[in-house]
Amino acid sequence: MQQITKKLIRATGEALEQFSMIEAGDRIMVCLSGGKDSYTMLDMMLHFQKVAPISFEIIAVNLDQKQPGFPVEVLPTYLSNLGVDYKIIEKNTYKVVMEKTPEGKTTCSLCSRLRRGTLYEAAKNLNCNKLALGHHRNDIIETFLLNFFFAGKLEAMPPKFKNDAGDLVILRPLALCKEEDIEVYSEYMNFPIIPCNLCGSQENLQRKKVKQMIADWETDFPDRTSVMMNALQNVSPSHLLDRKIYDFSLLQDMVSNDDALV
Repeated sequence: MQQITKKLIRATGEALEQFSMIEAGDRIMVCLSGGKDSYTMLDMMLHFQKVAPISFEIIAVNLDQKQPGFPVEVLPTYLSNLGVDYKIIEKNTYKVVMEKTPEGKTTCSLCSRLRRGTLYEAAKNLNCNKLALGHHRNDIIETFLLNFFFAGKLEAMPPKFKNDAGDLVILRPLALCKEEDIEVYSEYMNFPIIPCNLCGSQENLQRKKVKQMIADWETDFPDRTSVMMNALQNVSPSHLLDRKIYDFSLLQDMVSNDDALV
C-alpha cells in the first residue's frame, strides 16, 4: 500500500509542478463529491499543503444536489473528523435535471453544467481564486476518445484552465494519476463512498463503452493508457489538419522563396 501512496503522491506532485498549479497565497476550493477520486484528491492536496515550501489554503466543498436518499451526514462527519475547513452547499439541481431532461436521454450534460455553475459561484463567494476537480488520467483519455469518436474534435480535459469569465482557475491535480491506483488507495483508506444516483446509475452511456474499450486494449496491449497520455503531451500541429493552429499557406511561401534563391 505504501507503494501505491507514493505513486499517487509522485504523480500529483508532477502535475502540480509541470502545470504550475499552486502559488503562494492561493485559496483553493477542493470539490468533494463523495466518490473515490475526490476523496483521494483531498488527501493529496492536504499532503502537499503540509510539505510544500509555500503556504496556501484549502476548503473542501460539497454540493448537495438533493438527490433522493443522499446521506447528508456522511461528508460533514468525515470532514469534521479530518479537521478540514469545509462548506456544504445545498441546491436542488436534481429537480431541474429531472424536469428538463427528455425521457430516455442521459442527465449527464445538464447535471454537469448546473453543478459547474454552482461550484464556480461558490468559489467566488468563499473568496477562492482556484478550484480543484478530481478528474484523473483515465478521465482525460476517455474524454479525448469521446470527442474524437463522437464529437469530431481533438480535445481532452486540460489539467489547468480558466473559467469563461476569466476570474477563476480550475485545477485537476490528479491529471497524471492512474484510476487503478486511486481505486486501491480508496479501498485501503476505507473512504465513506457516496454513489451518484443521478447519473452514475445510467446504463449504456458512451463513456462506459469507451472505458470498456480502453480496458480491452490494456488487456491485449498493456500500458496503452500511458502511451496515449504521452501522446496528449506530444502534439505536432503541422501533422494534423487544423488550419487555425497551423498556417499551411506559409509552406507555399517558403517553397517560392527557396525557388527564388536557386
